[in-house]
Amino acid sequence: MIRHEMFTSGPALAPLRERRFRWFFLSRLVNLTGTTMAPVALAFAVLEVSNSASALGLVLAARSIPQVVFLLAGGVIADRFGRTVVIQVANVCAGLTQGLLAVLLVTGHAELWHFVALSALNGTVSAISMPALAGVVPALVPRDQLQAANVLTSLCRNALAVLGPSVAAVLVVTIGPGWALAADALTWLVAAVLLAPVRLPGRAHTGIQPSMVRELREGWHYVRSTTWLWVVVLAFGFLNAIHAGGLDTLGPVLAHDTSIGAHGWGLIMSAQAVGLLVMSLVLLRFPLQRPLLVGMVGVAFFGVPLIVMGAYPHTVAVMAAAVLAGMGIEVFGLGWNLAMQENVPDDMLARAYSYDMLGSFVAIPVGQLTFGPLASAFGIQEVLLVGGVVYLVGALSVLLSRSVRTLPRVSTTSSPAS
Repeated sequence: MIRHEMFTSGPALAPLRERRFRWFFLSRLVNLTGTTMAPVALAFAVLEVSNSASALGLVLAARSIPQVVFLLAGGVIADRFGRTVVIQVANVCAGLTQGLLAVLLVTGHAELWHFVALSALNGTVSAISMPALAGVVPALVPRDQLQAANVLTSLCRNALAVLGPSVAAVLVVTIGPGWALAADALTWLVAAVLLAPVRLPGRAHTGIQPSMVRELREGWHYVRSTTWLWVVVLAFGFLNAIHAGGLDTLGPVLAHDTSIGAHGWGLIMSAQAVGLLVMSLVLLRFPLQRPLLVGMVGVAFFGVPLIVMGAYPHTVAVMAAAVLAGMGIEVFGLGWNLAMQENVPDDMLARAYSYDMLGSFVAIPVGQLTFGPLASAFGIQEVLLVGGVVYLVGALSVLLSRSVRTLPRVSTTSSPAS
């Protein structure tokens, strides 16, 4: 019999020797196979129903607004109950919403309000599950394997993201976006089943269970008293509005109206995933010593594709910029997760992540709803160019904070900082 240790030798693959992490990893692998196709399929499905940047922005905002509203509740639920149970329930609900939308698209009955309503439901489910997902990895592996575990999870996501958008684009132009969303729905359901062997208990309480309001207040106090945390969260509220309005909303519209087209846009999304994938492989070998310093420099590169789309909207040029952006985003993603997972107490982690996500996402609907009208008033390329420059400068300005620049790694023998 071939033992799994033969395939998990070496520090880079050490987390795969942990049984619960293997099941979690497999669940994410299946789930991400479908979800990497969903954004491209959804964007062009909306544009088929209503060829309008504002309509696409409305659908995206319909998903984002519930994410903002219910994120804090998701953090409390994830810290109070078993995180994997929360993820499983959310996966089933997400599969049902995506499946219904797929049926409406395939049968030709989809209308704009269907997109809005189902996106809102999907966003609610996502809000409940995101803090649990963010906080589950430290409970599955030893602390000295955190970087490897985070990189392996990211590597899985990035490898699939290379193929997902391009496959979705092919489906869009051949048999329609509904089938891509149907595949996504199926993977949500299968992923829920694969999480069954991963059991994490909820937080133990002695005496009376504290109220949700009290637990939210405790989380808020922690975030407010941790300078590096609130500085980065505040900055990403601003940066993500530009990201959502520029890349997610105006990007597909620019592609639709130029020679880039649906296939070209899929290639651009895949190019960004290539950058993510390449940097994931690099980070398997090289540990980050100043996770937020390197991370904020990396994320600044995300402004480059917006600048290129505004100045020279051609597929190859935007693809090259997207590779750089993907590499930078991957560095930040790992740096941020290490900063959170090594410095935030475990019983506070999901709540801290929920405040992080709330602050980071709160302005996303603003970007999604305003960039369409701004493009109508000033031109798509002009808005993208200015947005890219502002994004780059804004990301680098975060490094003016000493607590962000100097935050080190925590010793693997230490407990999380309080």
